[in-house]
Formats: sequence, structure tokens, C-alpha cells
Amino acid sequence: MSCYFRHMKDVLEEAGIEVTKENKKDIDRIVHGLVDVEYKSCPPTWKAVKEHIKGDDRARSRFIQNLKNELKGV
Repeated sequence: MSCYFRHMKDVLEEAGIEVTKENKKDIDRIVHGLVDVEYKSCPPTWKAVKEHIKGDDRARSRFIQNLKNELKGV
């Protein structure tokens, strides 16, 4: 798994997303895109994700909805 997926377990569960070997890269690319961080830059991505999902319930909900919507298109 990507270095930050283990920290996002609750977000992924809330989004109804099960990370598998087959979809892991797609999810990782989508998350990088949602937070506008270059793909494969793990620590900056987790930092940006935390800013989206911590402390602001509306921002968290938007992030989760965007993640679900983007994954549908894959």
C-alpha cells in the first residue's frame, strides 16, 4: 500500500472503497490528483490529505465524495 493508505483507512471505508492489488495504483493516482501533489510523492501527499480530512467535516465529506466520483470513472 501507499505510505499513507494505512492512515486513511477510515476515509476509504467511509467512501466504500476496498483497496486491492488491482485498484491500489488508481486510488493512489486519484488521491494525488485531488490534493494536487505530484504522483509518487508520498509524504507531501499525506500532509495535503490531512489538511483536507482533519478538523473540517464539510471538507472531509467533499474529499470523500470527490474520491468516490473519481474512482467511478476508472
